[in-house]
Amino acid sequence: MRSRLALWATAYVAAVVAPVFAQLPVETAADQPALLDSDDASLAANKQLVFDFWRVVRQARRVDRASEYLAESYIERDPTIGTSRADVLALASQSPPEPIEPTIDELVSIVAERDLVVLALRRELPDLENEGQTYTTTSFELFRVADGKIVEHWNHATKD
Repeated sequence: MRSRLALWATAYVAAVVAPVFAQLPVETAADQPALLDSDDASLAANKQLVFDFWRVVRQARRVDRASEYLAESYIERDPTIGTSRADVLALASQSPPEPIEPTIDELVSIVAERDLVVLALRRELPDLENEGQTYTTTSFELFRVADGKIVEHWNHATKD
């Protein structure tokens, strides 16, 4: 009886509940400055550092300002980019700089704990099962901060 109930519950979740959650929209943060607040001043500073780095260097591609945010010893853990600060800056400089915006495109949330900061970002991707359609998901960028600079970065990227 117990296994039949477990089987029924699994089938119900797969057939009814999971598709509902899969269709929930991923909402971007309406008040991004409020996400930077923290009762801990060092966590607030780390969140501000990562927020500004993403807006200035990654989003606006202002590689000339990278030294404000990235340590010389910066380690990149994205296997598609390379491992150094120079690798990240080379990628960012492949496109011309853009205006620096006051917010991060598609930001869902910022979370900080200890020396780590996570950005959650809304992403719209092609639906490979339905040609010409897209779906919305969330990606995550994890940063480690030391001495007021970003020293390490991880994300969801994989090699093709």
